[in-house]
Amino acid sequence: MTKHEELVELLATRSARLGEFTLASGARSNLYIDARMTAMSPEGLALIGPLGLAEIAKVYWTPDSVGGLTLGADPVSYAIAYASALAESPIRAFTVRKEAKTHGTGKLIEGPFLPTDQVVVIEDVITTGGSALKAISAIKSAGATVIGVLSLVDREEGGRERIEAEGFLVRSLAVATEIIERMR
Repeated sequence: MTKHEELVELLATRSARLGEFTLASGARSNLYIDARMTAMSPEGLALIGPLGLAEIAKVYWTPDSVGGLTLGADPVSYAIAYASALAESPIRAFTVRKEAKTHGTGKLIEGPFLPTDQVVVIEDVITTGGSALKAISAIKSAGATVIGVLSLVDREEGGRERIEAEGFLVRSLAVATEIIERMR
């Protein structure tokens, strides 16, 4: 079994459920994917980091940092940053808050993010693309350049196309159809 197949297997067995669900977007779906059940596990992190790093290299992105909207993007970003250190090609990770802090420094973006960074925006699951686009807006407002979007899972429900319509290439480590196939 390839590393990609192992990841799809983990997503199918740990993260995906069939039934009646209301998604974060408000849409109804018969498929629910809680990517955190995979992305926050030791086995998931060990697969996601190198696979994410390989996908970034495959499309010739050379980011300084990776990150996205908390909470979904966080473990994926951290896994990629850790894998990059092991590969001796360090990429920093950061997180984008849903709202700026009202205390302390009032930051919207946390971690070793720099306004001069070339950034790959991370998303755990793309459905409508709204979370990735919110992160892109915050990152661009902070002065950094977004060079692409990498998701753990694309639900294949139009989010990828919405993000690409804004001018950003989207890559995904897995898609809903292959996860559903593995569930059968």
